[in-house]
Amino acid sequence: QVQLVESGGGLVQPGGSLRLSCAASGSIFSLATMAWYRQAPGKQRDLVAAITSGGVTDYAVSVKGRFTINRDSAKNTVYVYLEMNSLKPEDTALYYCNGQRGIASYWGQGTQVTVSS
Repeated sequence: QVQLVESGGGLVQPGGSLRLSCAASGSIFSLATMAWYRQAPGKQRDLVAAITSGGVTDYAVSVKGRFTINRDSAKNTVYVYLEMNSLKPEDTALYYCNGQRGIASYWGQGTQVTVSS
């Protein structure tokens, strides 16, 4: 069974930090590219950061130098983390975990991040 479950969102002040976690269960994810996307109200869903199974990372320009993606695995589950520092109000969005292998793409339910004073 394939499942992605995000956690770690919340309310944080500008300049603060948060760590998002995603547990992706299913053998397909061991060789999948894992990513975090975000979607603000009224806007499209955009890529935030991605990491391949070999550890190669890519970041959106707006988060480069502030966010870090990494991954780990245990048995049949891949864990993907997004460390977010120096958060800005414009980082406010619903953050989604994604796993992609070939044409197969899987999504979590999202976790809300709100940056506000």
